[in-house]
Amino acid sequence: MAGEREFAYRRLHSLLGVLPLGLFLLEHLIVNHFATGGAESFNKAAGFMESLPFVYVLEILIIFLPLLYHSILGIYIAFTASSNLTRYGYFRNWMFMLQRFTGVLTFIYIVWHIYQTRFQAAMGAEVNYDMMANIFHNPFMVAFYVVGLVSTVFHFSNGLWSFLVTWGITVSPRSQAISTYVTGIVFVVLSYIGISAIVAFV
Repeated sequence: MAGEREFAYRRLHSLLGVLPLGLFLLEHLIVNHFATGGAESFNKAAGFMESLPFVYVLEILIIFLPLLYHSILGIYIAFTASSNLTRYGYFRNWMFMLQRFTGVLTFIYIVWHIYQTRFQAAMGAEVNYDMMANIFHNPFMVAFYVVGLVSTVFHFSNGLWSFLVTWGITVSPRSQAISTYVTGIVFVVLSYIGISAIVAFV
């Protein structure tokens, strides 16, 4: 029975990593990419998201609660799962290790990002182009955000590969090999979109 519960918990963990957290990541990257069009372009996109009805309720239900569950169980998995990396060194073992490592790094990055943006917004600050430009005025923050962004995108992209296997979508070795290339492309494209936005703020 305990094994069945753990299986269900991990299935939910996998699902939440793609829906809704993965979709939110895509939306967040797209909104931030409007910064490449200048301050007015970004402020208009960010303002639209802020003006959504029941925005705080939506954030709690669709983002923060799933993120909390995914993070807590993910950290548990990261520190309890065993890897055969030192014995085998296969590609998937490396991906297994990197998934755990980037999960912890992504958690730290997201907590800090929430503090610098959503928490400050709750205290009365306006989330706009100037806020982000002020954050990236510090070169250390630029480096931190680039590393955090790449870590987050990798965690999502590689997690998407695991999701397809876990949910029985890619069963054969050929389909798993194809999804490796597809999720690799997803990683490159999303990293480019995210880093372009950071450069625009800088």
